[in-house]
Amino acid sequence: MSPRAGNAGPHTLAFVESPVQLLNVLEWAHAHAPGVGLTLVVLSPVDPMTRGQLRRMSDLARDEGHQVRWEEARGGPLAPFQTIGGLSGLLRRARRVVLGDPFSRYVQLLLTITRARDLVVVDDGTATMEFVGQLARGERLVRWHRKGGRPGPRDVVFAPVSAAARRRLTPGERRHIEIFSSMPMEETPAGVTVRANTFAWTRTRFGPPRITKGADMVGTSLVETGVVDDGRYLEAVHALATAHGATRYFAHRRESTDKLHRLAAATGLEIVRPELPLELIARRGPIGRTVLSFPSTVVHTLPLALSGTEVRVAVCDIDPAWLTENASPRAQGFLSGVTGTARDVHRLSPTAPTEAPNPVNPTSPSGPTAPAPFTATPPSAGLVGPAAS
Repeated sequence: MSPRAGNAGPHTLAFVESPVQLLNVLEWAHAHAPGVGLTLVVLSPVDPMTRGQLRRMSDLARDEGHQVRWEEARGGPLAPFQTIGGLSGLLRRARRVVLGDPFSRYVQLLLTITRARDLVVVDDGTATMEFVGQLARGERLVRWHRKGGRPGPRDVVFAPVSAAARRRLTPGERRHIEIFSSMPMEETPAGVTVRANTFAWTRTRFGPPRITKGADMVGTSLVETGVVDDGRYLEAVHALATAHGATRYFAHRRESTDKLHRLAAATGLEIVRPELPLELIARRGPIGRTVLSFPSTVVHTLPLALSGTEVRVAVCDIDPAWLTENASPRAQGFLSGVTGTARDVHRLSPTAPTEAPNPVNPTSPSGPTAPAPFTATPPSAGLVGPAAS
């Protein structure tokens, strides 16, 4: 076991379902529980990109001296019952539980089992902002991009569990709730302790990065979640890349392969599938002097991870015309708030390309555009992949 952490034991149990959640558990442990070993449970999803990043992040967690327990939590119809049954003992013995996604039905179910008096919620991206607001207002826990209206049948069936989880996440005489976040908090629930995530662990362990002269772009899963129209998104990426001379596009782990191939053909950008959260990739470098993004978690986290460097983060607002008819009525206001509350970023207005690309058969005035490289970061390449060479 690494000297950085003590006995993992049953006292602190952490549940993560994404690489960003795992990163933020490591940040929390570094900042507020030095020398405390965690039992870190990975509730593995089925998506190959997410699984790959979680495997790599698990290695980093082991390097820090924490115990990692990998659960195939979605490996078949019986997997949830087997996972919950296998974890029930740990949950009942844990004195403190750290979790990354209070909206997750899996996590909500696990919360009904634990007797822990200390609960810590670490960032799961911009969703943390919505969670804190809903907790402060006493509302049911619903993800911001879900369309408004009546709950569906699954929501109705799961409602008692969700309500019980929300009660567990409400501070009381015998229960302490902590939020560990790099996100801005407009509403703070009464009795909840809020601690700032400054990405001190990331800056201590990695970098500083080598900075290139060009610009890099960060992808988003707003198309995949049904918020932004696919064609409009490709047009916006084309416009930003052309205006700022971007050459690389760091794909979000949830972006579809089909969309990324069409984006590469339409824009000429090199598509990079990072094997780790972008905060670690950017900190290790190389990274462009300008990083372009749409409203997302990274407009809050990258300035912290890259503090002390000359990298500028620029964020492009989402034009209301880009939203799909199925987007939640709250989508525009929420995304605008993500941008407006970001610190140390340059705000860009949405623009359209002079000659918008055809997502299916992109052309330019001189003829067809050759597809750009489509690369991924192999596990053997360390923290960054072919795009860094």
